[in-house]
Amino acid sequence: MNLFSLTRRKFFVFASAMTLGVSASLSAVPASAQETVTWKVQSHWPGSSSSYTDSLGRLKRVIEERTDGRLKLQLFEAGALFKAKDTFDAVSRGILEMGTISPSYAQDKMTLAGIASGLPFAFRHVWEAAYFHQNMGFEQMLRDEAAKYGVYWATDKVYPTEMVVKKPIKSWDDFTSLKIRSSGALQTFLTEAGAAASYIPGSELYSALDSGIVDGAHWGAAQGAYSMGLYEVAKYHVKPALNIAGTDVIIVSQKALDKLPEDMQKIVKQALDEQFWVRTNEYQYKERVTLAKAIAEQGVQINTLPDDVQAKLVKTAQGMWDEEGKRSEEAKKALGMLKEFLGNLGYL
Repeated sequence: MNLFSLTRRKFFVFASAMTLGVSASLSAVPASAQETVTWKVQSHWPGSSSSYTDSLGRLKRVIEERTDGRLKLQLFEAGALFKAKDTFDAVSRGILEMGTISPSYAQDKMTLAGIASGLPFAFRHVWEAAYFHQNMGFEQMLRDEAAKYGVYWATDKVYPTEMVVKKPIKSWDDFTSLKIRSSGALQTFLTEAGAAASYIPGSELYSALDSGIVDGAHWGAAQGAYSMGLYEVAKYHVKPALNIAGTDVIIVSQKALDKLPEDMQKIVKQALDEQFWVRTNEYQYKERVTLAKAIAEQGVQINTLPDDVQAKLVKTAQGMWDEEGKRSEEAKKALGMLKEFLGNLGYL
């Protein structure tokens, strides 16, 4: 064998070894770690709602950054794929990987939904609702019940729900004459208290107020009303809050979550746990700023309910609490926890 042939053979062997080495190193990386997964996320918030950007937009950014783009969220605003009340079932069946809902939209499945939506006139401060969820175990109770339907439950934030009305409420007669857009337990409460409450999708809310179909509505509190343009047609912001609760929830298909590599599962769960505290605190700050802006720029006025109206609403509310506790043993347990907590605070 001449020198040229020998050199060429050695080069071929060296190149083959290099190729095998590179191939081996590539095959050592799990296939799942190289793939990009895209989740469809159906929101119950219209694109104009502040939470669509501040909550869902934030979650998308955090998850995509922390997974180095391996998990992407494709966002759809309210009604784009499913009606709001169908989203829980779609996530439960794995048709959707993720969604956002109000607990009231899942009350046919979740016996804790009424308490999660916020029993009226229970908590007086946001920190109390946060403590009940995270320190007293209510969030885990919700997560355990949702798991029966293949859903991973994560409360987005706790915050007050406050009404806007077209005319100020100065008496009990003013209240009972109202037609109010509402949902879930609050819809039942407002109706039992004497107002006419009905559900209207967020996308139709502005036109319903503007045309007089309803006289008042609640969509979150100041931020929700401002972002939806409600202050343009309803100049009175009602205090105190109807309730303080985890009114917005992020739900994830457990099937979709289980398909992710373990490190990505941890990132998603950590991002959801973090989201609760970030958005709860941020929401309170923005509430103050937004309401001040609405007062200064749009002539909005604070309408504090008269004492006699508040007293009658509290009496009606407390009568409803026990009904929610009858839905299941878990609901009974949660209500007992709540009453004990409120008693310790001196409210009961």
